[in-house]
Amino acid sequence: MMQTWFECKVKYVKISESGKERNVTENFLLDAVSFTDAETRMIRQMQEMVRGEFTVTDIKKSKIAEVFPFENGEWWFKATINLVTVDEEAGKEKKLRTYYLVMADDIKEALQRLEESLSYLVIPYVVSSITVSTIIDVFPYQPSESAVPEGYVPLEKEENPENNDE
Repeated sequence: MMQTWFECKVKYVKISESGKERNVTENFLLDAVSFTDAETRMIRQMQEMVRGEFTVTDIKKSKIAEVFPFENGEWWFKATINLVTVDEEAGKEKKLRTYYLVMADDIKEALQRLEESLSYLVIPYVVSSITVSTIIDVFPYQPSESAVPEGYVPLEKEENPENNDE
């Protein structure tokens, strides 16, 4: 199942390391099934991260195809890749533009990590750009977020009792 990534802009008061307060609007990326789900998840994330009020000011579907997080990295880099495919019928090359987000400390490391992460691709591609993204943080979907309420049994478990290996 392919993820649908949403970019969410959130306005809130950020407290700097020196203790100064300032209003900021920051970009976050999260995967969700709908705009409503994205907003609900974004609010939940912000409630854990900030004290005080915040506003989700914008939510849009992102063109990011995949996110490559790493244990360490200062920035999220947005990479633009052109995949080269051949249209057999027309006998022409077709370029398909795809966007990825990769965590790294600098452009060189971002490129290395991107190439490592894309090593599964069997069709040729060209990295056409890597830039520091405006995205501050990424929140991948956590299965625990859709925890089954107490007293309910998920359908899959009931239908396949022999496949219950938990």
